[in-house]
Formats: sequence, structure tokens, C-alpha cells
Amino acid sequence: MPTRPSVPAAPADRIRIKRIYRAARISDGRRILVDRLWPRGVAKDRARLFSWERDIAPSDALRRWFHAHPDLWQDFVTRYRAELAARDDLVAALAGQARDGVVTLLYAAKDEDHNNAVVLQDCLRRRLDGVPTT
Repeated sequence: MPTRPSVPAAPADRIRIKRIYRAARISDGRRILVDRLWPRGVAKDRARLFSWERDIAPSDALRRWFHAHPDLWQDFVTRYRAELAARDDLVAALAGQARDGVVTLLYAAKDEDHNNAVVLQDCLRRRLDGVPTT
């Protein structure tokens, strides 16, 4: 029988990020894909998702803009945070899941430091710590 992953005491530490191409682990907790498009080459059964939250991903327009301008990271962060503020119900739902246990936000981007999951993780951590996200 699989064991439940240990849950960090601090809720903000329960939000992790990981490329979807890396193997699923029990320690991932709830695996949530936060990309608008399904990742290439990933079979749905292999992904082992709890859910696919495409509506919390950057809008198609913002996603395309950032793809064309990867050097404008801070502008992307600002724009995506504005989109997240308009989707507060989705952000609140994800934060609620992190209060219950470990949540791993999955993304497909090659750049592990500059992608939407990094921004979303920071936004969720701030929310759980009671810090304003705007």
C-alpha cells in the first residue's frame, strides 16, 4: 500500500514545481498541470495527474508573447500576476489544496527558472503566508 508523503509544517513549503517530463513520485502529492496546452510526448496515464488546471495558466496571448520575448521575464511576471489577480477563485482553490497537503505544479517549459509555474508558486506561497500578491 502506498504511503502518504510527509507534509511540511509550513503551508508555503507544500507547493512544489516540477517539469512534467520527470518521473512521478509519491512525494509529489497532488500533481497539477498548470499549462494551457498538453505537453508534447506525454501520455495521459504516465502524467499521473490529480488535475489539469489550464485556466490558471497564462492566457494564450500572454503565452505566445512570452515565447516570442523570453528576455522580458519581469514583464511576463507582471502581466501574469495581473491575470492571476483576475482569477482569484482558481488561485484560492489551489492554495486550499496546499493547506491539505503537498501540491506539485507541473509545467513543460525547458527553462526551469523562467516559466509560469515559478510565478504561480510564488503567488500561492505569498497567499498562504498572508502576503499581498499584487
